[in-house]
Amino acid sequence: MTRDGVPTEEIDVGRPHPARIYDYLLGGRDHYEVDRLAGDALTAQAPEARMSVRANRAFLRRAVRHVAGAGVRQILDVGTGLPTAPNVHETAQELAPDVRVAYVDNDPIVTRHADALLGDMGSTSVVLADVRDPRSVVDHPDVRRVIDFGEPVALFLVAILHFVTDAERPAEIVATLREALPYGSFLALSHATGDLADRGDAQAVYNRATATMNLRTHSEVERFFDGFDLVDPGLVQVPFWRPDGPPPAGSEDVGFYGAVARKAG
Repeated sequence: MTRDGVPTEEIDVGRPHPARIYDYLLGGRDHYEVDRLAGDALTAQAPEARMSVRANRAFLRRAVRHVAGAGVRQILDVGTGLPTAPNVHETAQELAPDVRVAYVDNDPIVTRHADALLGDMGSTSVVLADVRDPRSVVDHPDVRRVIDFGEPVALFLVAILHFVTDAERPAEIVATLREALPYGSFLALSHATGDLADRGDAQAVYNRATATMNLRTHSEVERFFDGFDLVDPGLVQVPFWRPDGPPPAGSEDVGFYGAVARKAG
């Protein structure tokens, strides 16, 4: 049997999934009742959660415009989540129609939805792989079909590493991905934090999900950028990273850090 075109044995609808919770908080439609319940529990514990995910999505779009404006024509988006318009390729191709994008996620629902959305676009690929095995990402033939690691690449790790535990060595994961990137490449990364408020109760919501939430401090997140040069304004709360206008009221409570950095020679 299948559900949404995916074999049912590949789908866990008994537990909330981070990508589907995120979709619910963004106002999307690709989630189940269990994800809505988790999202409501999360906002009850962290009222700024909905604003935070929307601010994070806006950061993603600004980061895409930055790297495309800097001349990068290849984007590797790892942990892409469920498609939410405007998508990475749509945002990038508004500035540069020749940008190529490889979307990577470990959830078969995500990759099937993305596949259905993108169809036969030759400039994009959708790959089922896990950031916890970074070599499987960079070596995947469908990544290699659109990404030439001999030319600068923009690697996006947006709202993904906080689902990787310390035992799974997230810094080593980033280092492996960094080694695959040539000089002149970029890293765009955002990460949830507990620096601004005690979010233990909110974390507990993810303890019942398919991936735990692992909040990290500013200094811990900044270490993921080792080997890169941060672009101004450095690592800041996502609403304050090169905003298009005045950040919305309440932005100081957003619990995500974000930055873009360049791999220099």
